[in-house]
Amino acid sequence: MVQELQIVADPTPLVKAARLSQELGVELYIKRDDLAGPTFGGNKSRQLEYYFGDALANQADTILITGAVQSNFARLAAAIAKTQGMHAIVQLEERVADKPELYRTSGNVLLSSLLGAEIMSYPDGEDEAGADAALQARAAELQKAGRTPYVIHLSEDHPPLGALGYVDAAHEIMAQSHDFDTYVVASGSGSTHAGLLAGLRGAGSAAKVIGSCVRRGAEAQGPRIRRIINRLTHLYPEAANVTDGDIIVWDDALAPGYGKLGPKSKDAMLRMARTEGLHLDPVYTAKSFAAVLAHVESGAIPSGSRVCFVHTGGLAALFAYHHELANLI
Repeated sequence: MVQELQIVADPTPLVKAARLSQELGVELYIKRDDLAGPTFGGNKSRQLEYYFGDALANQADTILITGAVQSNFARLAAAIAKTQGMHAIVQLEERVADKPELYRTSGNVLLSSLLGAEIMSYPDGEDEAGADAALQARAAELQKAGRTPYVIHLSEDHPPLGALGYVDAAHEIMAQSHDFDTYVVASGSGSTHAGLLAGLRGAGSAAKVIGSCVRRGAEAQGPRIRRIINRLTHLYPEAANVTDGDIIVWDDALAPGYGKLGPKSKDAMLRMARTEGLHLDPVYTAKSFAAVLAHVESGAIPSGSRVCFVHTGGLAALFAYHHELANLI
């Protein structure tokens, strides 16, 4: 049985974006998962409920996690570890080239350091198996020293426990509303996208779920979501209801790459900030909201549709992009 630690204490708000709804000609709601969990919040809080539940069931005293330099996942894991009296080891991968020193010292890096996390580094941001292996090697050292480490893996070789957090989120949203025609969410590691889709299908919803690619192109991301869904069926059998046709990925806002802002992302950030007073982050939510704008403009999201944009957070990373954002405005 999968165990869970409650981190997201209450349903996060589901709010209507009144001005954007009027401008776009759709009924747009925002699921405020940027408010989920501690220390700037974010969607990873839901995933960590299951990882920490498993870690505590195994009496772990140390959490090890890997992610990009400005990883929201790592920052949240470090914060939650402290609430449980655990040590946190955060491994930061080199995924985004040509960034100034501020990128490496502010935002999520600064917050993780303030939380007392031990910081490791890994040179290759595209080597998920290697990044996991580096954590396993550090965990082996800890075991020899008498500690009980728990590794939160990144690669696809492990059960997608985190996806269960967005199975829960799907049911939460449907309890807050009578479902939507279309959901739009960032699609990176794939756990949020796959869990949301599986949870909706398990709850009987036939809504379209559009995953906006933030790390890899649609050609690679679609099969990745399929693989996560397949593995998720062992934890959540209703995931078997997801068909290949249900997996929709869009990568028109991905360029110029992970953690970098292109024109569509910049426009999305400014549109949300100056219409609804909400901030989006450069890595995930700017690219996912760009998908809402593009699909409405093209008619792929028809006029009058009920649309749920999942705001996955990541706002601490804004401060690491100060120079780029200053030039934007």
